[in-house]
Parts: sequence; structure tokens; C-alpha cells
Amino acid sequence: MSRFAKALVAIGPRFLPFADAASDTLPLSRLLRLSLFQVAVGMSVVLLVGTLNRVMIVELDVPASLVGVMISLPLLFAPFRALIGFRSDTHVSALGWRRVPYIWKGTLALWGGFAIMPFALIVLGGKNYAEGTPEWIGLSSAALAFLLVGAGVHTIQTVGLALATDLAPREDQPKVVGLMYVMLLVSMIFSAIGFGWVLTPYYDAQLIKVIQGVAVVVLVLNGVALWKQEPRNRAYTQKPEREPEFGDQWRQFISRKNALHGLVVIGLGTLGFGMADVLLEPYGGQVLQMTVAQTTRLTATFAGGGLLGFWLASRVLSRGFDALRMAGLGAALGIPGFFAIIGATPTTNTLVFGFGTLVVGFGGGLFSHGTLTATMRLAPKEQVGLALGAWGAVQATAAGLAIAAAGVIRDLLQALPQGQSYGPATPYLAVFALETLFLGLTVLVILPLLRAALVAERR
Repeated sequence: MSRFAKALVAIGPRFLPFADAASDTLPLSRLLRLSLFQVAVGMSVVLLVGTLNRVMIVELDVPASLVGVMISLPLLFAPFRALIGFRSDTHVSALGWRRVPYIWKGTLALWGGFAIMPFALIVLGGKNYAEGTPEWIGLSSAALAFLLVGAGVHTIQTVGLALATDLAPREDQPKVVGLMYVMLLVSMIFSAIGFGWVLTPYYDAQLIKVIQGVAVVVLVLNGVALWKQEPRNRAYTQKPEREPEFGDQWRQFISRKNALHGLVVIGLGTLGFGMADVLLEPYGGQVLQMTVAQTTRLTATFAGGGLLGFWLASRVLSRGFDALRMAGLGAALGIPGFFAIIGATPTTNTLVFGFGTLVVGFGGGLFSHGTLTATMRLAPKEQVGLALGAWGAVQATAAGLAIAAAGVIRDLLQALPQGQSYGPATPYLAVFALETLFLGLTVLVILPLLRAALVAERR
């Protein structure tokens, strides 16, 4: 090994975020390669929630309520994440694998959805070459594309995180999962910048190239990520005498102390942070007159704040800080962030809008890491997939409801006569104000858990 390589290894755990998640059985190079599945998921999320929602609303003139429903369709699979995690915990395979078959099935679904999506969206818009096409063709094909992408994303992420925790020592599992989410956010940042660049200026042929290019990249990244990761185990090739039932395992998990209360916190906080996802870019484009490239960079700003929040939360939680307290701090920080976003009217500097987006992303990072760590600590080793699936199910379901509700509320308020809606910004600002209310409720709901934890510490 060269002196430079030795020096890099020596300083890595100190200066590289999450480098201490590596271990003798799971070196950093293998861990980073495994995290490529999160890179694929990050690209997919940015394309759906960031770039495509702006393109559909502004360039293709699709109603925001329909866009909100379409983007929320992938989240129909969210409630099944706990079941997916459980199935991967107990899967019997002739090859002795539990996780790999599910991740590969999810990859194929994701690839198929992106393969047909650009054509479906162009037909849905009904412009240019698609003018005169029956409306049901665009609706059904777009819905199918979004459903396939949703099935792929939820399966890949749930089972991929379970595989990562399988490979890591028990004490390093929260750090490993934290690294996986950092890679997700890094992917979102660079993907947002890249999509904004390649789609400027926008035209239909370029949209086809970008989305189908993502389909190919996803297939390659997940193939590389899975190569020689999960060891084959003969114990997974034979069915047990009594197969475990999902209902029994779920009741056992949810009966643990604070488990149900924690899931309620996850749901409320996600509603608070998630409603803005579908409206930040359209608000910047329609109200603040920002370009496609500028509004797409908002997604990068949001993800950058989340990355900073995840990094800080990981460092603080590794020193014994209470995970639920971290989640409460994240929810509280989101409130002034939304105040800044609300204050970013056309008469103010758009930097205020970007700053508010950054703060909301930072608070969301603290909240997500805190709730994820708290959920993981509730689960025994044999229920890791179920625990991660439960967190993902509640988080993603609440996010889907938030996205759909945001689009519907925006359209309903925008349909009012101009004198009643008080201008084009009002429908968006009403949703942002509602998010501050949900975050306030999250803080109130989490307080009893914090008091109980404080009493337990004093004893």
C-alpha cells in the first residue's frame, strides 16, 4: 500500500463522515459499493418529486391535483414495506439468499416504470404529437409507470437497508443505516443539479433521453451494488417446520414500549415536512419567476440541508444522545424554516426562499435520523427487516398523503375567484402554513415520550 493510501486510511475515520461505520467484516469499500442502491433510489426520488412534478405542472400544463395524485401513486406500496421487510427476513431460496431476490425484483420493476414513463407523460400532457390522443391512454399509462416505480423504490430501499444491517455488526448498524441515507441525500443533490442542467432548455425528446437514461443507470448501479454482497446460507434453502406469521411478528413488534407512540410521531412529522415536496418548485417557478434550473436546485438545497442534518445527528447520537429528543429538535427547527419560505414573496429576495428550504431540509434530516434510530433500537436482530419496514411504511404513507393533499389544496384554493384567493401565492402559502401546524403537533406529541425518558434517566 502506498504512503498516500495509508495516510488516507489513517485520517478517514476522523474526517470522512460515517467512515467509522466500516468494520473488519464490512470494509468501507464494500460498504460504499453496497450503498449504490441508495444512489439509484435518490435519482428516482428526485426525478419524481422534484424535476417531473415541475415539468408536468409548468411545461406540460397538467393540473397540480392530478400531478399530486400521480406522484403519490408510488406511495400506495408504502404500507406494504413492513410486509416486504418481514418476507425478506423469512424468505426461503434455492440459492440460499434472503435479500438479493427481493432487491432484484424491485430493480426490474423500477427499470420497467422508467422505460415507459416519458412517453406516458407526453401523452398525458396532450401537446404537440400527443394532441388528440384519448385521455385515458395518458392517464392509465402514466399511472402504471408511477406504480411500477413505487413498487421498485419501496422494495429496493426496505430490503437494501435490511441487507446492510445484516452485514454490519450489531453495534455499527445505526451508523451503517445513517451512511446509507447520506448516500441517498448526496445522490439527490447531484441528481437535482444534473437533471436541471440537462433539461435546460426543455423539449420532449430530451425528457425521453433523461428518464430512459435513468432506467439504464438504475439497473447498472443495483447490479454492481449486489455483486457478492449477501453470503449464501444453507439454512435459507429449507422451509422451517412452522413458518412465522406476519401478524404474530407485527403484534410482537408493536407491543414494545413506545413503539406505537413513536410511529404516530413519524407520521405527523412526515406530514409536516412532506407537503412542500410537490409545491416548492412550482411555487418558485410560478410565483417567484425562477427558471427550471433554479427551481431544480431547490431540491439540491433541500437535500443538502438533510445531509447536514443526518451527519450532525449521527455524530450526536453516537455519543449517547436520545434519539427521540433529536427527532423533536428536528421538528421544532422546521417551523422557522417554513416561516422563511412563507416570507419569500415576489417582493423579497429569493435567497430567503433558499435559506428556508435549507433549514427545513436540515430539520427533516435530524427528524428522520432520530426516528429511524429510535425504531431500530426497538427491534431484535431477527426483526430488523420488519422494523425498517415499519418505519418506512409509516414515513412513506404519510409522505404520499402529504403530497396528494398539497396538490389538491393548492388547486382548490387556486380555483377560487382572484378576489377570494388574494393572489397566486396564497394557495401555496396556505399549504406551507399547514405544515408548520403539523410540525407543532409533532413537538407536542413527542413531549410525553421525552418526559418519560427523562424520568427513567433520573431513576
